Amino acid sequence: MALVAQTNLQFILEVAIFIQIAVMLLLNIIPFSLSLVLFLALILGVGLTLLFGADALFLFLPGMTHHEFTHPYGSLAILAIITLLAALPMMQQVGIKVRNLKGFTILMAIIITVVGGLMHRSFLLLWFLGLVIGLFIISKSFRQKSIFTIKRMILGITVVLAGFGSLELLSRLLSMPILSPLLRLERIETNALASVELVIKNTTLFGHVPTSSYWGASDPGSSSGYISLPINMIMLFGLPFPVFFGILVTKKDVIDYMLPGIFGYAYDFGYVVMILLLAWCVFVMYVGFKILAAYREKREKGNRNYLGREALLIGSLTAFISQAVVGLFLMNRSINGTALLTFMFLSALVVAHVLVVKRD
Repeated sequence: MALVAQTNLQFILEVAIFIQIAVMLLLNIIPFSLSLVLFLALILGVGLTLLFGADALFLFLPGMTHHEFTHPYGSLAILAIITLLAALPMMQQVGIKVRNLKGFTILMAIIITVVGGLMHRSFLLLWFLGLVIGLFIISKSFRQKSIFTIKRMILGITVVLAGFGSLELLSRLLSMPILSPLLRLERIETNALASVELVIKNTTLFGHVPTSSYWGASDPGSSSGYISLPINMIMLFGLPFPVFFGILVTKKDVIDYMLPGIFGYAYDFGYVVMILLLAWCVFVMYVGFKILAAYREKREKGNRNYLGREALLIGSLTAFISQAVVGLFLMNRSINGTALLTFMFLSALVVAHVLVVKRD
């Protein structure tokens, strides 16, 4: 059948289209009031806080296996927290006291910072970038005074450096290299150059030189499994794609772990797909900011029907931008596997607002 995906790339595109249509229908069928968005963001925030906390706890318990949930779901934590923070000034404008909710949101953010940082250092980059972008968008949307003064920026950088330093010290005191930020940098320094050379020398317009991949002569020359949806999804549908499963997972680290996403997507799908992906990200961000401006105009004219959607858009746009920047330019793993599903969902959550605005 024509609709049955024949490659990893086709499967990714089909799932992306399905998610986009589903989210667009959902956003137009369900009346996303401010109270409903607030409730969903609280549920998501609390759930991810508990999930990340349990995962971090498993690091210190013998015999327990950690899962690094911050990779696939880190941007969803940004979605939850920024959506809550965006809802606060809206509630204040209608006379609702937000002191307790604000305190609870900040507490969740602190816990996520600590447990997420223990779990994976790359999460901290995503997390702090998301908070900065989110707070900036909120300040512009509500015409607030900018929170980014020189003093606060210096303080923020100091906190980040202190956090990484504390993790390194903790890793040495507990003899747990997995906590060390320097170990990650050393691995990249040792292996990244060879990975970059592999990509540059073997990438073509629509894939790569077949013999350059792990699969050797049997490689199809594109969609070789370095970039894919979760393996469980592929196996569930019985799709005959090349996948790195079991002990073979480490074999794709040469692309997935050591390189930014622009290299990974270029190598597995070709330069054309990489350029189209970058163009799509720019399009999503442009659409998001245009719709956000439309929502702000409606709110300032006294229309409160879109408050929930505006808060949701601020959160989803922030999460999308953060994941796109980290995944495409820092670490491919942040937009691969389950994280790729999250990325599709956030993209759909932004673009879905197009119909909402045009319908009015």
